[in-house]
Amino acid sequence: MPEFADHPLRYQLSNELHARPFPTAHAPGRAVYLVVRKENQPASRDKSEDLAHLIDLLDRYGAPHPQPGATHHSAQIGKHNLKWESHTEVVTYSVFMDGLGERPFDPADFDVFPRDWLAHAPGQRVTSAMIRVETPPEHTLLDAALQEWFVPESLAVSHVLEGAAIVAGDFRIDPAGHVRFAVFPVEGTGASRVGRILQRVCEIELYKSLSMLGFARSRELGPVLGGLDDKLSDLMSRMTDEAAPAEETLQALLSISAELEAQSATSSFRFGATGAYEAIVLQRIEMLRESHYNGRQSWHEFMVRRYDPAMRTVKSTERRLATMAERAMRASELLRTRIEVQRSAQSQSQLEAMNKRAELQLRLQETVEGLSVVAISYYAVSLAGYLAYPFGKSLGISKEWVLAGLTLPVVLLVAWALHRMKKRLGAPH
Repeated sequence: MPEFADHPLRYQLSNELHARPFPTAHAPGRAVYLVVRKENQPASRDKSEDLAHLIDLLDRYGAPHPQPGATHHSAQIGKHNLKWESHTEVVTYSVFMDGLGERPFDPADFDVFPRDWLAHAPGQRVTSAMIRVETPPEHTLLDAALQEWFVPESLAVSHVLEGAAIVAGDFRIDPAGHVRFAVFPVEGTGASRVGRILQRVCEIELYKSLSMLGFARSRELGPVLGGLDDKLSDLMSRMTDEAAPAEETLQALLSISAELEAQSATSSFRFGATGAYEAIVLQRIEMLRESHYNGRQSWHEFMVRRYDPAMRTVKSTERRLATMAERAMRASELLRTRIEVQRSAQSQSQLEAMNKRAELQLRLQETVEGLSVVAISYYAVSLAGYLAYPFGKSLGISKEWVLAGLTLPVVLLVAWALHRMKKRLGAPH
């Protein structure tokens, strides 16, 4: 029996579902998180540069290298655990450390990434975060710590996963340049579950930061679209003015339409990615299964108040850009139709004028033909007279009567000959 064949990608696709396991983390502990993104065309970047940069870091700690073309890698760097992942636009570095360090959110923890190594990164920092993991103290001490570590007006705190932990963060950049988060797993919460919570926190920060790039793009587009909207409205009002030159108005409309299409082309990926990232942020928060902590705002409430308006602005800008492009296209079509109607009317007038000219030419031609018959007949009668004189003289007919008798037959013969010639040549009657 022939062997049953597997699809060539069967194992690769199946293993992809298990390629990015959740990290394990213990309390007390801490983590640092770094996201690097190439400035220009990050989705089509040369990912070998990312791997080379990772290998440089691994070599500094004597850690093993990833497989060629890898999109994720875990390694021990010194006393710490590194998790590296390559995404569509960015690469992320997560380092998990044991213990709490000398002080909360110590900027020295970020020195796990050497400064000269950071300076040669193939991209820019999108975000970086420091996460503190410890068992929750009593409420009074916990509230005091949250008050000290975070900005109170931005602080979001929740119980998550049916009370398995408390997560806190203010999504602000601290003086050291990092966003701070705190995770307080209750006693008995396993290392795998703590690792999943840390992963969710990192993903929320990652995709929140990436989606805000769409907000930045929408703010850049605002003044541009405002100027184009004014021009478009002015041109559409000019369309109602019969005295305005339609050709110039059409060229201006086509110019605006082309600029809108160019803006749409350069923004479509960013806006599309923003929608996808927003959905991931909201999904990750939902997966935390929050419940309120001590009357504080939850992460979901924080996003509704602070994050959702930014995403609505992105959607509004995207719709505005599409609507303006449609308006410009419709106006161009209407104006083009108007120009075609005007040209049709002009063509009709030109045809009527051509018909009149043709009629005049025909009449002139007929007049010329009549004169031609007279002229040819005159010379023909003269020639025929020379032939008929001897015969008329022998018969006693005078020269005048000979010419008079020849005139009518010659004229009729010449007219008949010209008519026959014109008919054979297909000339109009």
